[in-house]
Amino acid sequence: MRSLADTVKSLARQGFEHEFGRSKTVWQADPAWDSLLETGTRLWLDTGDLEEASRLWCSQFQALTTNNTLLNKEVQKGIYDALVQESVDLIRTAAPNLEEKDLLLELAFFLNAYHGLRLVERFDAFVSVELHTDLADDVQRTVAYGKRFHEVCPERFIVKVPFTPAGILGARRLGQMGVPVNLTMGFSARQNVLVALLSNPSYVNVFMGRLDAFVADNQLGNGDNVGEKATLATQRNLLALRQAKKTSSLLIGASMRSGNQVASLAGVDVFTMPTQVARQYLDMAKESLESQVHVDPPVRFETEQEQAGCGADRLWDVPQSFLDCVEGLAKENLDFWTPADLRHCLEEASYGDLFPDWLREEREIVAREGKIPVFSTWRESLAEGRVGLDALLNLSGLYSFMADQKALDDRVRSLIL
Repeated sequence: MRSLADTVKSLARQGFEHEFGRSKTVWQADPAWDSLLETGTRLWLDTGDLEEASRLWCSQFQALTTNNTLLNKEVQKGIYDALVQESVDLIRTAAPNLEEKDLLLELAFFLNAYHGLRLVERFDAFVSVELHTDLADDVQRTVAYGKRFHEVCPERFIVKVPFTPAGILGARRLGQMGVPVNLTMGFSARQNVLVALLSNPSYVNVFMGRLDAFVADNQLGNGDNVGEKATLATQRNLLALRQAKKTSSLLIGASMRSGNQVASLAGVDVFTMPTQVARQYLDMAKESLESQVHVDPPVRFETEQEQAGCGADRLWDVPQSFLDCVEGLAKENLDFWTPADLRHCLEEASYGDLFPDWLREEREIVAREGKIPVFSTWRESLAEGRVGLDALLNLSGLYSFMADQKALDDRVRSLIL
């Protein structure tokens, strides 16, 4: 009998016919992107919608990135209902004793891989495919499912792993296996320095739009340049680490909200642009752009106390003491560490705010507040330094993706019961 993993892989690859390096559609170049490419930035689209991506795709684009939210949008259209119903019996035959939660995990994996392959087939693109949110705190299953994603399409799949202690350790092991990893849900330079030195994934991220929104929505300032400042600081730190041969990780500018950011962040390794951002940029494209990597844009808060109170400086400052700490950790035998080991060592080094010991009540509040936390709720914890702003936004991001994952799982459950 075929194994569960082989069955799901076969289902995902059904009908997939592609000659890598050659798209069935001949995509033309768009000169509007040339000046940006000349600064060293690589172009990705942040969408799972094939038709929407087709309207913007050109030969200069390299990849698409999907996530639980974007995949859920496609699944909720009903386009895969029949496919799920046709596939579930084959999965149950391969693993007749599979519990419901594990069956849903397999079906979500299948849908992510199947949809990712449709994107590969249409655009001959690299595609970031994301792990189920239930795996965020599980090193072993992060490695197992990440490896399975890679085996579905080693030529084009990049595996998205969330910024959690388990994700960092799992990404390290996947990288050692030759699996390209996109370590996602980063919000600060220090988070990404930590990841680059400990895991050396192919890509790290700054979710810049949510940083801007946190400041603006909580009326701490106008929000301008918060995410941009963190992104450019991260890029400079990664360049220094790459020059020192300590990492090869590239930075993705993620959660972009405006076409203006395309020009103001020129030179960042990778942009993953929502389609509306790409369209906005095309309306204002410049014939000449210069790299902005060494620019440190101003950020204005209502008061200096507000800036200090929310711990914003930790989004872009990477003190030498932190670098020394992380470089010391990188010399440890991390392959045998647990997430608790990583948390403990950072706490001992006075950086426990990166991975706070969240109370259950705090997690419930984060889940209720949604993508953008309410500053007044967290004012004291942020001011005391028990919780880092990057850690708070990371947890909020995880819970928002969990909500979309649940919506996807609920639709699948309704189809198979």
